[in-house]
Amino acid sequence: MGLDAVGHALRYRCEVATGITVGEAKERGVLKRVLAQLRPADAAAVGPGDDSAVLALDGDLVVTSDTMVEGPDFRLAWHGAAEAGRGFDLGWKLAATNLSDIAAMGARPIGLTVSLACPQDTEVELLEGIARGLDAACRELAPGCGVVGGDLGTSPVLFAAVTALGDMRGRPPVLRSGASAGDTVAYAGDLGLAGLGLALLFRESAETDGTAHSRGLQGLRTQHPGAIAAQLAPSPPIALGTVAAEAGVTAMMDVSDGLSLDAARLADASSVAIALESNLLEGGFGAQHGEQVSVAAMLTGGEDHGLLATFSNGEALPRGFVAIGRVVDRRGDEARVQLDGQPFQPRGWDPYGALPPGA
Repeated sequence: MGLDAVGHALRYRCEVATGITVGEAKERGVLKRVLAQLRPADAAAVGPGDDSAVLALDGDLVVTSDTMVEGPDFRLAWHGAAEAGRGFDLGWKLAATNLSDIAAMGARPIGLTVSLACPQDTEVELLEGIARGLDAACRELAPGCGVVGGDLGTSPVLFAAVTALGDMRGRPPVLRSGASAGDTVAYAGDLGLAGLGLALLFRESAETDGTAHSRGLQGLRTQHPGAIAAQLAPSPPIALGTVAAEAGVTAMMDVSDGLSLDAARLADASSVAIALESNLLEGGFGAQHGEQVSVAAMLTGGEDHGLLATFSNGEALPRGFVAIGRVVDRRGDEARVQLDGQPFQPRGWDPYGALPPGA
């Protein structure tokens, strides 16, 4: 998204806010309404309301953190609209994008801490919607997981910092560095669909300068429900992380920034090359949720949060994983990623090198 996205977000904020605001409700009132939307996590011996959460573990603790800022990472015109449940989709996405990192380690998600900062004129209803989305995503994608703590604060735009916690339950963690030549490369989840959804949103529900609006949002949800949902409220295959670990996966990571870019990272960590095959990609992911997705979109679109994994040659893939290539040796400066035997330059989302929409 464009570097001036925060400015767009600030201008949008001036057009909303009609209900009671966080500035009017004060911290105690906001907390009461937000916490009412959350159910306890199974592992929480002590949950929200005390100085710290206390979680019961069966194995090693897995921790990951992520931040999302209004403007560069999401647009309230889309995520804060009534069609998005007044923040529900944003809460869902906050949970899903962090749960996928826990799943990629082969761990079971057990809790989230969520810190939200927002302007004083933010409607409390929006934060309630975010809380409902967080809770629903945990319940559906990672049953037993839940929000165990967090913080509230103020900032010029809406800002969220999420830490996800997982339990290895006696298993070793699955790393990016375990792939070997001869392994099968497989993928589980949506692929390229979230990027397609983002392109549709910028085409139909934004001005030419990238300023988002909600005027075309309902139509997009009707005409392209799969692509829009994949972008605004993704549903990564969280449960398949532990399934893959139990099946002997050799390396795994979640695909946040695009298949080719993340495949290059796995290749670097394992000192190998990832050889992808377009016929396997087309056969496995060419048609998704009623949308036709090109191989180019699969390779460079981001935010699907599916699982990229490698399995020993000859091993049966766990249900839900689709073979998309193989691991090959890499020498010197040879390409980290190949497509149909030819070098492929990895491309995808880079927050420090983002171009304005349409560039």
